[in-house]
Amino acid sequence: MERRNFIKTAVLGAVAGAVTLNTSSLIAGEKPENNVVDKNKPVNLVAAMGWEPEELYSKAISQMGGMSRFIKKGQKVVVKPNIGWDKKPEFAANVNPVLVAAIVKDCLKAGASEVVVFDHSCDECEASYRSSGIEEAAKKAGARVAFAHDEKYYKEVSIPDGIKLQKAKIHEALLACDAWINVPILKNHGGAKMTCAMKNYMGIVWDRGYFHTHNLQQSIADIATYVKRPVLNIVDAYRIMTQNGPKGKTLDDVQTPKAIFMSTDIVAVDTAACKFLGQFNEKVNMDVVSHIKLGEEHHLGTTNLDAINVVKLAK
Repeated sequence: MERRNFIKTAVLGAVAGAVTLNTSSLIAGEKPENNVVDKNKPVNLVAAMGWEPEELYSKAISQMGGMSRFIKKGQKVVVKPNIGWDKKPEFAANVNPVLVAAIVKDCLKAGASEVVVFDHSCDECEASYRSSGIEEAAKKAGARVAFAHDEKYYKEVSIPDGIKLQKAKIHEALLACDAWINVPILKNHGGAKMTCAMKNYMGIVWDRGYFHTHNLQQSIADIATYVKRPVLNIVDAYRIMTQNGPKGKTLDDVQTPKAIFMSTDIVAVDTAACKFLGQFNEKVNMDVVSHIKLGEEHHLGTTNLDAINVVKLAK
């Protein structure tokens, strides 16, 4: 496998024209090598850039130890992508359907007895599932697609570690599964400033409006403390929405860096993604995306990427 460090300046193709990135700040900041601090422990985070979605996924999951590290034979699995909007894939409002299909197939290959795909869409549910291409891709890959547009699909649970959010109604598919994989797309967001792995939790709950009226950043961190944590976070950054998020207006809002981030640590993966998105939109940084540091205060992970095992791959 070809491997390079994200140190040199890369010229990446983009929908809205070419963009020059200083990729030294993509992951761990100053270290010039892959930041594997303990070779006796599994990799915590992988960042890959330059390939098509299936190959990005394949290279990253291989470095993470393979899907069998996370999914065991006979488990019921939820794959939770962002399917929030009635938009086609090229607008980067939803996760790339090719990536969703690759994850579903890999879960089944690892022995999952069932894979369920769902999201509580912001736009009309059936239209979002259809336009995103995710419904068709997930079904062809062998998943069951569940709807999430009715309160009857949700059950109230306690969030004991929450500060602003102490209870929430969570989708029945997630409550019933043995393991779930969190699959956001990296985007600019008008309210949260960035939507990524922690923000993607809002798609498992019924009342998203509560978050916006009760300290959005803190509520995002609170819901991420829910006891059933994702076994893996896979961030789709093949196409990213750099402005006018989370829905976008035109293709001018989209860039195509062809990247993926994958981690067991939700704070670390959001930290890496925030640094990456900040290269496209200078208004996005760790200070304004404060739910990341609040998640660290909840002991959900670390923002110190130099302290964990990180592998970086580039074509």
